[in-house]
Amino acid sequence: MTTLADPVPGGRPGEVERATALSGELSGRGVHGIVLAYVDTAGIGRVKAIPTAKLPSAAAWGVGMSPVFDTFLADDSIVTTDALGSPDGDLRLYPDLGGLVVLSGQPGWAWAPVDRIAQEGDPHPGCSRTFLRHLVTDSARRGIAFRASIEIEWTVGQGPSAAGELLPATTGPAYGATRQVELSDCAADLLAALAEQGVDVDQLHPEYAAGQFEVSVGALDPVAAADRSVLVRQTIRAVARRHGLVVSFAPAVVTEGVGNGGHLHLSAWRDGVNLHAGGDRRHGMTAEAESFAAGVLTRLPALTAVTAPSPASYLRLKPSRWAGAFTAWGRETREAGVRVITGTTGLQDRSANIEIKPVDLAANPYLALGCVIAAGLDGMARSTPLPQETTGNPELLDTGQARARGVRRLPTSLGEAVAEFRADEVLRTALGPVLTDAVIAVREGEIAAVDGLDDAGIAAAYRWRY
Repeated sequence: MTTLADPVPGGRPGEVERATALSGELSGRGVHGIVLAYVDTAGIGRVKAIPTAKLPSAAAWGVGMSPVFDTFLADDSIVTTDALGSPDGDLRLYPDLGGLVVLSGQPGWAWAPVDRIAQEGDPHPGCSRTFLRHLVTDSARRGIAFRASIEIEWTVGQGPSAAGELLPATTGPAYGATRQVELSDCAADLLAALAEQGVDVDQLHPEYAAGQFEVSVGALDPVAAADRSVLVRQTIRAVARRHGLVVSFAPAVVTEGVGNGGHLHLSAWRDGVNLHAGGDRRHGMTAEAESFAAGVLTRLPALTAVTAPSPASYLRLKPSRWAGAFTAWGRETREAGVRVITGTTGLQDRSANIEIKPVDLAANPYLALGCVIAAGLDGMARSTPLPQETTGNPELLDTGQARARGVRRLPTSLGEAVAEFRADEVLRTALGPVLTDAVIAVREGEIAAVDGLDDAGIAAAYRWRY
């Protein structure tokens, strides 16, 4: 269970004792090391690792790591803001013991997400997990809870070619039985590893592009859902490697065709009741659910700076690829930016949610979920009306139809997305000045890093970064 309290020097109440007991238990199970994991602003998973015996010390005093990683780019170069990017300073990484998991795909290891605080004990304003945790906690005080999950798509390869290209491990048809058979052993081991790690899997199947697969997992509170997204990707990579395979979660492994997505599923709840089901508005939504969806839809262009944060994201975010490239919504409309999912008869009260489509796995999941929730809450606070529904392909609407529905194309480049983000006061306020400046600086750094590259060069630059 996610720990909601901020870490403090000396440890959260009872944590050191709990860590001591866990350390002995883990050692008895043959666990030698613990991966302490977080995600930086560029969407790259960063880690430190400790011997299992050091877990009580980590719970009490954290583990040191420089704050400079908040302004790392995907290629490990560094940009700066007025508060971040300096070689000075230190942070303490505190493991959330409620999220600690023994890694089935990496024998001898356990894994835990971390929150980061300053040496003086204050929460680090650049910590994306703390940002999301505070947002969720504040919402709970106002009676609103959330359930979330993140789809994970990846491409499986035999290994990179001499030119760094990914050689698909299977070339069977999209969603085809051939592909499932050819990678059956690896997929079965992945399901076993996820089950042993307590991850409930809804679906695992071949996807559209060559060598592409998708896994859908059960919904949790947003912080735990973001943790799970990081854990599942770590597990996919580890299991694939044990089978002699490599994986890429990059938004665009190649320049053409369908890229890897990371669609967000989110539902808002009040007093244990799903606001997206049983209401008197369209498709069973309540008035609050409609306004929540409208808030997300309104800010979707600015959100792309967080949900589609790589130059490679815009090789994927194109019409007719089910990437959600328009500010449109519709029930089960997979070309719309916001897809309303009602669930099948008998399950609506549990499964109704909205899916945010223009999201890929270059996104920091804590930032992405936090900003989407902030946009939705703003819509609820303003009672923002949800415009007319769009069915079919939004690209086929004429100018008048599109204007009447508020449908427009999402940014076609990271530069356009950053401009939208700069102008969005709601998202910037939610993130705070330190995280806001980090997002802008890192995105502008990524833009500069690929200046002069064509689409093939951009895809190659990020193929093995995610």
